[in-house]
Amino acid sequence: MQHQRVLVLDFGGQYNQLIARRVRDLNVYCDLKPFDMPLEEIAAYDPIGIVFTGGPNSVYEEEAPHVCARIFGLGIPILGICYGAQLIAHTLGGKVVHAKTSEYGKRRFSIVRKSPLLEGIPDESVCWMSHTDLIAEAPAGFEVLATTESCPITVFGSEEKKIYGVQFHPEVVHSEYGNKLMENFLYAVCKAKGDWTMAGFVQEQIVRLREKIGNKRVLCAMSGGVDSAVAATLVHRAVGNRLTCVFVDHGLHRKDEPQEVMRVFRDGLGMDLIKADAAEEFLCALKGVTDPEKKRHIIGELFIRVFEREAKKIGKVDFLVQGTIYPDIIESGKGKSAVIKSHHNVGGLPDVVDFEEIVEPLRDLFKDEVRKVGSELGLADGIVWRQPCPGPALAIRIMGEVTREKLETVREADAIFREEIARAGLERDIWQYFAVLTDSRTVGVQGDFRTYENVIALRAITSVDAMTADWARIPFEVLERVSNRITNEVKRANRVVYDITSKPPATIEWE
Repeated sequence: MQHQRVLVLDFGGQYNQLIARRVRDLNVYCDLKPFDMPLEEIAAYDPIGIVFTGGPNSVYEEEAPHVCARIFGLGIPILGICYGAQLIAHTLGGKVVHAKTSEYGKRRFSIVRKSPLLEGIPDESVCWMSHTDLIAEAPAGFEVLATTESCPITVFGSEEKKIYGVQFHPEVVHSEYGNKLMENFLYAVCKAKGDWTMAGFVQEQIVRLREKIGNKRVLCAMSGGVDSAVAATLVHRAVGNRLTCVFVDHGLHRKDEPQEVMRVFRDGLGMDLIKADAAEEFLCALKGVTDPEKKRHIIGELFIRVFEREAKKIGKVDFLVQGTIYPDIIESGKGKSAVIKSHHNVGGLPDVVDFEEIVEPLRDLFKDEVRKVGSELGLADGIVWRQPCPGPALAIRIMGEVTREKLETVREADAIFREEIARAGLERDIWQYFAVLTDSRTVGVQGDFRTYENVIALRAITSVDAMTADWARIPFEVLERVSNRITNEVKRANRVVYDITSKPPATIEWE
């Protein structure tokens, strides 16, 4: 089935993936492509609408990204956001200038003229601004639709041409009626049918996988993370026992994860799931290693060897399943090429498996869509909403050498943190949260005794795409419970600290 499609042209802004996600959330399929996508390809893509994203440039600068002016003659509705709005104005004869007063954060805007784009939005509401330039004059034939105190042309457009510009960011949650504006553009302007749903996706993928795979054999490296879990479940639903999964238990997982993977997928869903017990191998290989990059290299190389050992027992397979998702493709090829992503635990896995073709059933989906697919497939919330974890797992959440004792300490601390976040009902409000065992020890007192034990650091962030992140404002009473439990229940830990650093300048992980 060919879905209606919207094209999002990327001009380098920080919210660009979020724009695409908002369109998808409104049940319209879209792709995020580079701004310089050739006009012929745009016409062949046959979108019902086009969105120009924001970006860091000034449209009047010589090196600023532009589009071919003929795009405005294709008869396709266009919505420009922030830089995209300025680009429309500049290209069609309006005037863009450097603002005397830059606008950042929440602003109130007022509607001055009715429009299909603003239908159902109050005359005054809050929007989210982030710009240093502004549109001083709208192009001929366009009307000013909304304004703020310091931005005279906040929204402008032409109902006849179906081209609109919005200076603020409707895609972010801080814009009070931003989602309504996006909905209006898609349904009132572009005449979308809303034919993109995860229930429909599941049924279509099952049919396609059955047609593609037929009676052939499929292999999947399952990490237990949501992407590989959902990909494997989707393929299993399509071809049953022609799928074999290999789960490498490297001993670096979070508390009870290996047992849960086997219980859910082998015992519950009846998958042909092989568990390779390799914890001792990984601990021996990591003995004495303190450099985080060396840890990553050792774990990646050993994972490949263990997986290869198990794969050879299976013999030749026809397809290899990978949990590649849409952001992987965007970030690896910037939308220009579908670069195959090696499994996040495995650098170079395809080179060591005897197979004919890679199957990537989730390659068109964002992470939140993958979770929805998991729910459609009946996977438990514990799997679908599992916290992201780096390939090397707890090995890079331990500062310094990895030992059995340190793994036990960070595993228990992390489990307590996750339990208390869930108990507080915050697990879906925070993008990622975990514990780190630092390489610092401090003096403490427990009972009547002096202690000299480890410092546990807690990390929790909010984010849209993990490219940038802010530290999560967890209520003090929740942090207090976590700290009390860790210092009372976890061996070799006597102090807890909370990381309040955003990305940038920090990264999400500590190593």
